[in-house]
Amino acid sequence: MTLVERTLAQVQVPRAGRGRPQSKPERLIADRAYDSDPLRRRLKQRGIQLVCPHRQNRRKAPTQDGRALRRYRRRWKIERTFAWLGNFRRLVVRYERRLLMYNAFFHVACLIVTLRHL
Repeated sequence: MTLVERTLAQVQVPRAGRGRPQSKPERLIADRAYDSDPLRRRLKQRGIQLVCPHRQNRRKAPTQDGRALRRYRRRWKIERTFAWLGNFRRLVVRYERRLLMYNAFFHVACLIVTLRHL
């Protein structure tokens, strides 16, 4: 949860037409570990909706109804993609020191995953 703000600072959402990409997504879909009131407040100030299931030990009542959580149901596709990329040991262990080389191997791994699952 501590890296959310730094990660969102680097996000660039492409526009449908011409123009500079937006730096603010409409919503953030996260897992249960991100469910906290301070994070919800900070994201709401920035105009970002947090979509995540509520933790069991939460003191306050749930802040979302089931409509927003329908988007969370498709998160398994992202988790599955992370699992496929986890099969590439070079990415998991990160042998490469240079970011350029790591990015190159990441793109090669994405290409291989895509070709396998066509």
